[in-house]
Amino acid sequence: MHACDYQNFAITEDNIRRSRQAYFANISYLDEKVGELVDTLTRTRMLDDTLILFCSDHGDMLGERGLWFKMNFFEGSARVPLMVAGPGITPGLHLAPTSNLDLTPTLCDLAGISMDEIMPWTDGESLVPVINGEDRIAPVLMEYAAEGSYAPLVGIREGKWKYVYCALDPEQLYDLEADPLELINLATVAAHAPTLRAFQAMRDSRWDMEAFDSAVRESQARRWVVYEALRNGAYYPWDHQPLQRHPSATCATI
Repeated sequence: MHACDYQNFAITEDNIRRSRQAYFANISYLDEKVGELVDTLTRTRMLDDTLILFCSDHGDMLGERGLWFKMNFFEGSARVPLMVAGPGITPGLHLAPTSNLDLTPTLCDLAGISMDEIMPWTDGESLVPVINGEDRIAPVLMEYAAEGSYAPLVGIREGKWKYVYCALDPEQLYDLEADPLELINLATVAAHAPTLRAFQAMRDSRWDMEAFDSAVRESQARRWVVYEALRNGAYYPWDHQPLQRHPSATCATI
C-alpha cells in the first residue's frame, strides 16, 4: 500500500467499480483479438497444425483489501488464466495449480522435444500429464523481491493450500477451497499446525531466506553504481506509456 502511495488518494466505491468495469472491457477487447488470430489461422489453413497457449504474467488487485496492482500472492494478483488448445488436446477444465515456469517444458513436450534436452535449464515441469488427466505432483513455488517489498516474499501452492512467508510479516496459510477470498489465516490455528510445519519444512528445503535477501541487496547495490549513468544519453524507459494529447492541443480537420 505504501508503494502505491495510498495516503495521497481517496479511493471511492465508484472508482473501484469503474476500474473493474475497465478491466472487464480489456478482457473483451483481448478476447476479440484472440478471435482475429484464430480466424487468420483458419483462413490460412494453419489452425489444425498450430498450438495456441494463452496466459498472463500476473493479475491485478482491483480494490480488494484496499490493494491495487500486483506485488503480493493473494489470488487477485497471483492467479492468472492458462489455456492451451491444439491438435490432440481434449478441451477440459483442470484445477491443479500451475506456474508460468511450466510453459516452456509444456510447449516443448507438445512439440515432441525430449524433456531431457530442456529440464537442465528450467525449474518448470510439463503439464501434458495434467492435460491427459493425471495429477500434478510437485507444488508450485512463488518468489517476489521487487518493488514494494522490504524483504523477499515466497509462497507455496499445493492442492487446496497456499502458504506465504516474508521475514517481516506473520506467516499466512489459507485453505482456498473453504476460503477462496483468503479471509481466514490458518497459520495460528492449532488444528492446522501440522500443515503449517509441513510447509515450513518445504520452504526451508527450497530457500535460504537470509541468503536470498543478501543476494537481492547485493544486486541492488551493483545496479545503484551505474544507475545515474544508465539514465544519460539515449535512455528510454522499457514500460509502455500511451501517448496523450495535451489539453491545449488542437487537431486540424481535413
